[in-house]
Amino acid sequence: MKVVSNQWSILRTIVCVGILSIISFQFSICEAQQVADLERSVVATHREAGMQHSTLSVCVYNVTKGKMVYSYNPQVSVMPASVNKLFTTGVAFARLGSNFRFTTQLGVRGQIDRDGVLHGNIYIIGGGDPMLGSYRYRQTVPDSLFAGWTRALKKKGIRRVDGRVCFHMGIFDEQPLHNSWQWGDVGNYYGAGVYGLNFHENMYFVYFNPGAKLGYPASSVRVSPKNLDVRGTCEVTTGPEGSGDNVVIYGAPNSENRLYRGTVPLGSKDFAVRGAMPNPGRQCADLFASYLRTHGISISSNSMQVYTRPDSLRVALDYYSSDYYTIAQYTNLTSNNVYAEAIFKYLGYAKYGKGTFANGSKAVMDWFNEKKLDVGGVKIVDGSGLSSQNRVTTDFLCRYLVAVSHEPFYKDFYNSLAKAGESGTAKNLLPKLQAGVIARIKTGSVSGVKAYAGYLDIANGDRLAFAVICNGFECTSTAVTEKLSKIIYKITNIY
Repeated sequence: MKVVSNQWSILRTIVCVGILSIISFQFSICEAQQVADLERSVVATHREAGMQHSTLSVCVYNVTKGKMVYSYNPQVSVMPASVNKLFTTGVAFARLGSNFRFTTQLGVRGQIDRDGVLHGNIYIIGGGDPMLGSYRYRQTVPDSLFAGWTRALKKKGIRRVDGRVCFHMGIFDEQPLHNSWQWGDVGNYYGAGVYGLNFHENMYFVYFNPGAKLGYPASSVRVSPKNLDVRGTCEVTTGPEGSGDNVVIYGAPNSENRLYRGTVPLGSKDFAVRGAMPNPGRQCADLFASYLRTHGISISSNSMQVYTRPDSLRVALDYYSSDYYTIAQYTNLTSNNVYAEAIFKYLGYAKYGKGTFANGSKAVMDWFNEKKLDVGGVKIVDGSGLSSQNRVTTDFLCRYLVAVSHEPFYKDFYNSLAKAGESGTAKNLLPKLQAGVIARIKTGSVSGVKAYAGYLDIANGDRLAFAVICNGFECTSTAVTEKLSKIIYKITNIY
């Protein structure tokens, strides 16, 4: 009887293995069919009008199973645009940690006499904080920031300053813009650059009133923050009603002169346009000095930049930014270039002692090499993706995303990405995902470039890493978005 029992046990095992093999084989056939369907879709898309002369690259890895699922031109080097921020924010999670905070120091140097007169200077020591004086948060707006700094000085007994407000930006170099950025970008908020002392996200608002009729001259009526030292020449005209912001701002980082060109919509009033703030560090010091004068502390001299940190500085206040997770989340959700470049240069400072584009690049590439990622075809020159010199392959992007998925910070990194159909730059992307599918995506877009990369949680429970990038398309940005979205929908059907 024991022999019979063993025989039945062996038979049951054989039957179960056979059934599982059949099921596995059926799933393999299904997956193969879906991959073939994806291939047909990608090839057809690449042949469509406006796409024939473009470079299209697609790659998909199954993170759960640890294998490549699909690729199309995966080794071609392409410009990633803002998808580049995946490298900046991910490496910073690894190097700095989710709880890291940028630090700006407020200090004094000199003697304070019995009458509360500081015979010396106040110093603002920049720490690269991209949120300093940001208009987006109640606790960081200039008035809130300056109120806290003023209280710290009054606690030191200071009532008057026989000196000036000095500012130091030496943590980063004196090159706020990468030399490959376009002239048409750098006067606008998205090309504002980054400094050792950033302020108000290195941007300002200029407000326009349109003319009475289409084509009539518009007028620039004011700027914000108030008392900002900006001199604008307005060549803006009136565009169609509802046409939105079509203003381009031209101006160098160290010049207060700005030229406004383009159109604002008919029928609007106080129409806000964002521009790159000239000399953010100096503007911060000047506005803080003005704030002090109206809040009980007089100052005798104008503000001044210093290039070495003074000896014998007494710290009145260490001002901390929000934690890095909050900054990274905002960077990826909204694709903020100033935040990305501040992180990028700080990585260079943390590793090599000076925040430069070159050092930021080395710090990022160092992490790739530590993780034994083959960097063939990869070139990273800035943190935001604004440079046309950045290059990446979609295969590398996917391998990077897979590598990150094994890191302790992965959950925070994953959660920093926009959720398709719900948040950030992906809010209007992929609105009709099938039930159970979640897409966490970083988008990228500059002239002639459209890029998407991130993670897809698909219906069978697997997680995919994907990258879809198109360079040199000749159709509209809206049209290429629709075409690439169809490819991503096809990817979500793989299981």
